[in-house]
Amino acid sequence: MAERADYQGSGLALVDDKGRVAIPNAMRSALAANSPRADGKDGGTIIIAAHEDQPCLVAYDPAYRDTLKAELARRLELSRGADGKVDQNIRRSFANGEEAPFDGSGRFVMSMLSQHLGGIEQHAFFYGMLDTIEIWNPKTLIETPGIDPKVVQTCRFYAQEKGIAL
Repeated sequence: MAERADYQGSGLALVDDKGRVAIPNAMRSALAANSPRADGKDGGTIIIAAHEDQPCLVAYDPAYRDTLKAELARRLELSRGADGKVDQNIRRSFANGEEAPFDGSGRFVMSMLSQHLGGIEQHAFFYGMLDTIEIWNPKTLIETPGIDPKVVQTCRFYAQEKGIAL
């Protein structure tokens, strides 16, 4: 199997009233490489899910599900109680992703549910995390305690560059 491309970089994108948004160029080529279209055309598939413990979304390519399944199996085994049962909420937290196709320009439609779960409104801040991409409402990111100051500074930079008041 070919080595996976890493998701690095960041960017701030506009979300229109129909949920259309474009994946920033910094991550688009890696996502396309990790999830090529079967018909050979530009684009691919992005999976969007609620983040496990942050008030944002997480995005990844379909092949990353194998990694998630392995992590799920480990966590389920660690959750096994004295009665032999596992915590099914762990499984539920791993099973919430929605697939969305994206075109050669990185445009895709973010579902209303994903927007709701991530608190995404008019803008989406994308931040590459090597294996995954976080998608934040910029204001939420800035207001969330414990976020790396460099990430906050990066988000503020893009907002200022685009004339967006946070």
